[in-house]
Amino acid sequence: MLMTADPDPDHRLVFVTGPSGAGRTTAIRVLEDLGYEGIDNIPLTLVPRLTDGAPLGRPIALGLDVRNRDFNATALIELIDQLTRDPRISLEVLYLDCAPGVLIRRFSETRRRHPLAPNETAAQGVEREIDLLAPIRVRADHLIDTTDLTQHDLKAEIASRFDVGPSGRMSVSLQSFSYKRGLPRGVDMIFDCRFLANPHWNADLRPLDGRDPRVEAFVRADPRFAEFYHRVNDLLLFLLPAHLEEGKAHLAIGFGCTGGQHRSVAMAEMVGSALAKAGWAVSKRHRELERRAADPQPDAARVTNA
Repeated sequence: MLMTADPDPDHRLVFVTGPSGAGRTTAIRVLEDLGYEGIDNIPLTLVPRLTDGAPLGRPIALGLDVRNRDFNATALIELIDQLTRDPRISLEVLYLDCAPGVLIRRFSETRRRHPLAPNETAAQGVEREIDLLAPIRVRADHLIDTTDLTQHDLKAEIASRFDVGPSGRMSVSLQSFSYKRGLPRGVDMIFDCRFLANPHWNADLRPLDGRDPRVEAFVRADPRFAEFYHRVNDLLLFLLPAHLEEGKAHLAIGFGCTGGQHRSVAMAEMVGSALAKAGWAVSKRHRELERRAADPQPDAARVTNA
């Protein structure tokens, strides 16, 4: 297990982004209600100035989207990397996602023009924006799909993750990932699952992922699994209350394997269910499965040795 340092940053920043119509404005308003200073549609070049000088008195939520006059996906990723390296700053990226069909319907209902297709159809603008934001979506620390969420549901989801008040519940996010693609950003602790038996070498299980009961059963059958699983659960149930007492609002836990498809996904799902049953607010994210869903490729081109 790898545990990262928990510095005492001067600045807590939340970048709020995602496709137009996915709920960014609502998210910023919710964060303002939670005590954040909200600034929407700020030019990227001005962001570093907010972190210069004396510490700020409260956390900041910045809305970043394609309407920014200097918006560029590469520039935003470079800014994320730059601020992540600054020990004074605790940066989290919140990405509001939504199904393309729902985004198109929302534009039609409001009769707004899409910022990337002012003289074309909303469908063309939505497609361009999703392609433009794909690299940022992968880098997000928090991914909330608003497709089927009401405004009330979205407010509750954001509050569970970002409430900095003394009565706020700590949220726990579990992420699966592939070591081949590097460690995920912003994780507090990591568990390596590569020692478990690999379903990739079973031809029937190879095209499936760790959410499938057959893959879960295969992983559970490894004689080392039971002790590993119980030790991880016991450790987390011991640590979570301690982090909550320290005032931590969110704890991110990573599970890694070779390809991020089978073992890490299965562990994240099983541990997430156990923590939820114990009363913790849990969200799950599978980084490599999201990559493949966003950029489908032939099976031969996919990452091997999952």
